[in-house]
Amino acid sequence: MDYNLISADNHILEPPETYIERVPKNLRDQAPRIMRGSDGGDGWSLDGTPPKQTFGLDAVGAIAGQNYDEYRNKGIRWEEVLPGNYEGAAHIKDNQADGVDAAAIYCSMWTKNIYYDLTDRNLALHCVRAYNDWLIDDFCSTDPDRLFSLPILPVNDGVPAAVAEAERVIAKGGRGLFLPLSDVPYHDPQYDPLWKVAVDAGVPVTIHRTGVSRQETAAKTASNSSIPGLYVAESTVQRFFSAVGPISNLIFTGLFDRFPALVFVAAEVNCSWLPALAQQMDQSYERQQKWAELTFNAVPSSYLGKNVFVTIVDDFLGYKLANDDSVLASAAMFSSDYPHSQTLWPRSKEYIAEMTMGMSEDTKNQILFINAARVYSLPD
Repeated sequence: MDYNLISADNHILEPPETYIERVPKNLRDQAPRIMRGSDGGDGWSLDGTPPKQTFGLDAVGAIAGQNYDEYRNKGIRWEEVLPGNYEGAAHIKDNQADGVDAAAIYCSMWTKNIYYDLTDRNLALHCVRAYNDWLIDDFCSTDPDRLFSLPILPVNDGVPAAVAEAERVIAKGGRGLFLPLSDVPYHDPQYDPLWKVAVDAGVPVTIHRTGVSRQETAAKTASNSSIPGLYVAESTVQRFFSAVGPISNLIFTGLFDRFPALVFVAAEVNCSWLPALAQQMDQSYERQQKWAELTFNAVPSSYLGKNVFVTIVDDFLGYKLANDDSVLASAAMFSSDYPHSQTLWPRSKEYIAEMTMGMSEDTKNQILFINAARVYSLPD
């Protein structure tokens, strides 16, 4: 099919029966399920008690249609959630209404929380498989040319478990591998077997608005809940800059020299900061490479747009800079971020018209669909 606009970062909410129906029978009584919370909204319960957190910013962007006065950070009931969150055909329909031809599908924060917070690790691993099976077999199977599945990997249960799940989901048709925050940062060489699986299969590995350390991120989340404004500052504003550490760490530890064909995506981080990072990396490489005995021989910025990509939402400055920066233009990929609070849906076409005003057609096409087509190995 022809692609003119690809969203490289969309999301979903798995339906209530996902885990109850898909984990082994002996685990179904303990499986996560959607329940009503004390605030009147619904959320995932991991232990049969009302959820501490209910649906909010992970769905409100689509529900409110960018009417920011109607945003809620909690208290949304399942019946309010648009079917495009959990039905592949409805998701495609919502994309088409927004002018989007195809989308890469990331999980919600709930999926990650289920994996992180379940103390029964056997159940947690079965939940990972249940989600991935639903994503590939039910949601994205509606039209795999329009919905690119990014199954989650159980990275905190050891590299062998992550490799086994990667091989399993790739065999089922997974289009990429989503890496949640890990207790061991991804620049650690222990992950080399996982990178080999990705390279051999020709699929990208991706992170989503995550920093270097899971413990560091958890500490921030715990500390920002009681001070007005701090949650927005740390969990929204600062997370757009969260890829600086992972990208520079992976490049400077020589990952892309060990695996020259590996493709790494940092999602929902925008790109206007990327030229500054490229400049600093190149300067540091020039001045520090001898004494530091660096294990790679190319200027760091040369990996951008070849091995490293980012997804961007309404980054007006980033689009402006990309018109004069070929490296930036080769690394940035448009996203609508449906259905989250940052989403451009259902006005992506309006935003694109404004952000690309005066931009060359070649640069515009790179950001809107060509780079994503390279990342996901779409046919010419």
